[in-house]
Amino acid sequence: MKKNKYCIVDIVIPNYNKAHYLNDCINSVINQTLKNWRLIIIDDCSSDNSLKILDKFKRNKKIKIIKLRKNSGPGNARNIGIKLSKSKYLAFLDSDDLWKKNKLKRQISFMENSNISLSYTDYISFFENKKKIVKTNLIKKINYKTFLNNSSMNTSTMIIKRKIIKNLRFYSNEHIEDYIFKCELLKKGHIAYKSPEHSAYYRIIKDSRSGKKIKNIFQLWRANKRFNNLSFFQNIKSILLISINSLKKYGMK
Repeated sequence: MKKNKYCIVDIVIPNYNKAHYLNDCINSVINQTLKNWRLIIIDDCSSDNSLKILDKFKRNKKIKIIKLRKNSGPGNARNIGIKLSKSKYLAFLDSDDLWKKNKLKRQISFMENSNISLSYTDYISFFENKKKIVKTNLIKKINYKTFLNNSSMNTSTMIIKRKIIKNLRFYSNEHIEDYIFKCELLKKGHIAYKSPEHSAYYRIIKDSRSGKKIKNIFQLWRANKRFNNLSFFQNIKSILLISINSLKKYGMK
């Protein structure tokens, strides 16, 4: 992928068996009011109809599609996107999520005007059956300490100035690789600032990883111990506060 001086942001979408949502996800990027973007889609060896959906977009010169021959997880897929990225900014979007059409324009303007390297936004969560919609309103800025108590900074809302990532990558063999990636980024002293609008729609799928609460708690405990070096009581506090914030957002479902 050649560097395009008119492209300000690269967007990375990892996909695995999300054919049912993939078309709407990609179109939410294509329909952005900011047009100088590139989209990198990494299909992680899907076994559903994803490849047929992706083939509809292969003639779009602003979209690069990579089809992996072996499933290796969303962390590895995102790492491939990071490696291919050449633009000033980098954004991530999960293949079952959506963006509002003015997301990139408003958020990048916010970052440019305030010289911000890392930003996020509030988002709207909805359950797959559409019976419940939740608006998430986060604090105005997040550092490493606050993130350990409230990990609600959604990956699909983040935009990062690419130069601050340096050699940082997602751990491809971890179940909550996005949480670990954010911790590692914030540990370097970077502060994430909230752009003042809801910019994304976060889909909660019943059988998704985000729906497996007990397993997620175990993985969170493991990550806090292994990567964040938290003590027993610090780990308990982190898990308790993150769980409480999750319950406030989504209830008991």
